[in-house]
Amino acid sequence: MSDQDSAHDTSPIDPPASGASPTEERHEFGAEVGRLLDLVVHALYSEREIFLRELVANAADASDRRRFEALTDPARALPDGAAIRINPDKEARQLTITDDGTGMSRDELSRNLGTIARSGTRAFGRDITASLADAKPEDRPSLIGQFGVGFYAAFMVADRVEVISRRVGEPDAWKWSSEGQGSYTLAPATRDTAGTDIILHIKPDAEEFLEPYRLETIVRKWADHITWPITIRRDGQDTAANEGTALWRKSRSEVSEEQYTEFYQHLGHMFDKPWATLHWRAEGTLEFTALLFVPGMRPFEPVESTRESRVRLHVRRMFITDEAALLPPWLRFVQGVVDTEDLPLNVSREMLQATPVLARIRKAVTNRVITELRNKTKDAEAYAGFWENFGPVLKEGVWEDSEHRTEVAGLIRFLTSAPVAPDAGPGQNLASLSEYVSRMKPEQEAIYFLVGDSHDALASSPQLEGFRARGIEVLLLSDSVDAFWPERLDKFDDKPLRSVTQGLADLSKIPLDETDRPEGADIATLLPALKQALGAAVTDVRSTDRLVQSAVVLAASQSGPDLQLQRLMRRSGQKMPSSAPILEINPHHALIRGLAAKVGRGEPVDEVAHVLFDLARVQDGEVPAEPAAFARRVADALVAGLALPAQDI
Repeated sequence: MSDQDSAHDTSPIDPPASGASPTEERHEFGAEVGRLLDLVVHALYSEREIFLRELVANAADASDRRRFEALTDPARALPDGAAIRINPDKEARQLTITDDGTGMSRDELSRNLGTIARSGTRAFGRDITASLADAKPEDRPSLIGQFGVGFYAAFMVADRVEVISRRVGEPDAWKWSSEGQGSYTLAPATRDTAGTDIILHIKPDAEEFLEPYRLETIVRKWADHITWPITIRRDGQDTAANEGTALWRKSRSEVSEEQYTEFYQHLGHMFDKPWATLHWRAEGTLEFTALLFVPGMRPFEPVESTRESRVRLHVRRMFITDEAALLPPWLRFVQGVVDTEDLPLNVSREMLQATPVLARIRKAVTNRVITELRNKTKDAEAYAGFWENFGPVLKEGVWEDSEHRTEVAGLIRFLTSAPVAPDAGPGQNLASLSEYVSRMKPEQEAIYFLVGDSHDALASSPQLEGFRARGIEVLLLSDSVDAFWPERLDKFDDKPLRSVTQGLADLSKIPLDETDRPEGADIATLLPALKQALGAAVTDVRSTDRLVQSAVVLAASQSGPDLQLQRLMRRSGQKMPSSAPILEINPHHALIRGLAAKVGRGEPVDEVAHVLFDLARVQDGEVPAEPAAFARRVADALVAGLALPAQDI
């Protein structure tokens, strides 16, 4: 136990209160203690189990202090087998945490535990800073307690706390005792060796913390990588409860690939090998160590089930939380640990989110991951495997992260309408935006894309006919997020992004070989006739040069949202402003030429107009506006086409 947990106080020790026995001194806490104890017990921590993390942190600090004091005074050396020992006693309803650290004298007990928010650990850290200024980071003491209230978390689960401590180098031991109600007592005690015992008299509603398996779970969750061995008394024997090694604190040259894989599998409960491993130490004005992994396979729990990053935040090896959002949601598939010396250990999650240090760590870690992914794109085959697993998640960054939008856009890969060689290897059928731009035709002004439900449906869509006929490549987007992000990106490499369904595609500058194409019909009278027949179902009816084999196609108005976005929003039950689509017709198609002739003879085309509209909807993966009416009209058209004799009808 270290003397870290209280505020700076240079006042002399109070004399024994009147009425106290000669061997027991009663003292009053500082005036602020009642309010701060209530804060610690009821507000600072969101989980009661954190009390054990705090007490183990104190014990680790005390052991660190003794180890460093022994560098200049060998008489203070730690005993063989030094450890942090946890001993639950169900019958007595007591939980004891023992360490072999520096211990505390009578004055230190009163000074450090008698006034909230004095941090002996912080003072010790200041004392040794000068002497260790030139030491390597791994040779400096990593003292955990920096906030000064962690010890008092014990009162969340205990109605009385006793601390028996003997300062290293001194013959006497002392006992500090309190019920956390405004006063404490000091009395002589017996302890054979230097160190500290913290004895918690557990509350009736906290008896779960007397179960060895529960204690082990807490230690492995919060303190698994504390460098000091932690043991738990179970069935009369001390059993190891922590791993004891912070792998990320080692240099990369000291860690084997097998160790990385083992840690990755342990951390994320995975069975594969990591696709990428990032291990580095940041030094300077901001110091932290990071060990991150990009999985080699999708986790069993879909990354879509939660949008928060679960990278673990540690402070001086001690786990703090996996809810610090150290990476943005679009990198939530990344797993690992970030460990820093620059944050307080005892801090609420709400306070943590507002800490400027954490914001700087987030920025540095995010930039490092982006750089790693950019480097990985150089191996197209390996990157294709990553893209298959996490591409849809990465695309979210284009939609929601304005700071990194352009960088993320450079990491995206696409299937396109371009033909793929039969012997193409993995990744060779994917294109980046940069590669697309490099292949654009000289007359082409925009990056064209088509959004739909599946790649197969997109590849056979009539929307592509005019583009294919002119040799223009189109990006085929079939993920749900694809309906959203192109609007935010807007342009790449100064080339605007345009959906082929929005009627913005001007193909007139790129000639089409019309040698074998039928002459187009005069549809000047057909267009208004179709528009009148369809009424409010369409915004307009117009001729198009985007079609080659199909008769009709739907397009969104230039000011309206993409058709796929409208469909997606409707399917999810969400309302959004939308306008009726535009019906585009191919004047070279036999059906349209026949209808134009029919209108020229003064014959009505009302029924056929609705069939054309429903055919265009079906082509885009939609159901007819009125399925029953569509079926009747198609049946009538088939009967008329068969020219059946009256007696057969």
